[in-house]
Formats: sequence, C-alpha cells, structure tokens
Amino acid sequence: MAYSLQQFVAETRDQRPATGAAFEVEKDCFLQVNLGTPGGTGGILNQVWIKTGSMVAYQGEVKFEREGMMDHGFSNMLKKQFTGEGATLTKASSKGRAQLYLADNSKRVTILFLQGESVVVNGDDLLAFEPTVTHKITMMKKLSSIVSGGLYNVTLKGQGFVAILTHGKPLTLMVAPGFPPVFTDPQATVAWSGDLTPDFKSDVGLKTLLGRSSGETFQMKFDASKGQGFVVVQPHEEFSEVSSSSS
Repeated sequence: MAYSLQQFVAETRDQRPATGAAFEVEKDCFLQVNLGTPGGTGGILNQVWIKTGSMVAYQGEVKFEREGMMDHGFSNMLKKQFTGEGATLTKASSKGRAQLYLADNSKRVTILFLQGESVVVNGDDLLAFEPTVTHKITMMKKLSSIVSGGLYNVTLKGQGFVAILTHGKPLTLMVAPGFPPVFTDPQATVAWSGDLTPDFKSDVGLKTLLGRSSGETFQMKFDASKGQGFVVVQPHEEFSEVSSSSS
C-alpha cells in the first residue's frame, strides 16, 4: 500500500499530546517522557533517568548528563567500573516544557508503577525511571559469561514510574508456596520481584547436545522457599558475543 504524504503523516504522527502524565507509551515501542514542571510520581517531571543511547527525538530544550562514577557511593563505583553500568544511565532534564521520546531496538515498552515495592530488572531491559525511584546495581557473577546485556541487574525501589523493555509481549509467571519452582532461560528473563532470590542451575548434558552455552544449559531457578512474587520473561533470547563464544 502506498501512502500520500498527508496519509502517512496522519497514520504515523504523535497521537497523544502531553496529558500531564510523566510517562506515556506511543505505538508500543516509544516512551514519551513529559518534562518541565517539577512534579514526580505521575506528574510532569523536571528530570528523569534514561538508558544511555535510547533518545530518538525530543521537542523543547532538554539537557543530558551521564551518571557519574561516584553518584551512588564507592561500592557502586566499583561495580560500574567492572560492569560498564556507569555508561548505561543518563539524566535528562528540562526547565521548560519538553517531550522526550525513547526507544531501543524496536522493543515493546511497558510502564510499571511502584508503590513502595521493589523490582529487579535486567540492565539491558531498563529504559527509564523517575528520580523518586532509587536504583542499585546487583552483580550476576554466576551468569556473567552468558547473560546478554551483561553482568548486572538493577534493583529499583520506591514510589514512581519505571519503563521496561521486552522483545514482544511479556509473560509473567508466579512464584508462590505450594507451586513448583520456576526455571527460566537467562537470555529471556527480563525482571522479577525484589523479594525473590534466584538460584542457578547448569545442565552439562544439554550443553553437549546443543554445542553452546545456551539458556537451556543454564537456568535461573525461582523457588517460593526463598520468597514469593513473579518472574517476567520475553519470547526472545538475547545472545551476546561473549555468550556465543563460551561453548
């Protein structure tokens, strides 16, 4: 089908003017962040933390500052030094009204609202969050050689909006007493409840059969004996160069 210019603009234009909400999803794969008047927890923001490199457009005047190595203490500085996390977050701010548009590799954007809870998100799948939400790096040493996007996850806690990314529509699995444990492929695991502590399982036999260190070889195990909550997975496995060469 061919479009006239007028039809193309009408079909693809931003359909949602700023409504006063901090975060809005546009066409499944874009996050619109409304900046300007100080507010937070739902209202227009004066600043926001975003994934570095995720800005695709903005309207108005927006200032960008990368997170400093010492912004969150000495221990986080060491983790950033070894994981590269210090280059993954950028602070965007505006003194006037502005709209910031974020996206990453055509991934689907989902907005979560934390009300004092905590959630752990794969570092590569975290798109943006309000400054009212605290973040802390969690090392994943046992999976450091196979998890795409890296060596770390980010624990988020507090009151405010968080935007996460998934390839396709996510699936959430519950972890609760009386139910069997949940096993997930690390490359397909996006997030889980902050109350859960995953274990890790390795199946050498499958590695021999498959010929590479895949998600079938290494699994994350979520058991209700170590907390209850949920695990989010996506219909896609993300392999890094490290994971592909670790067979």
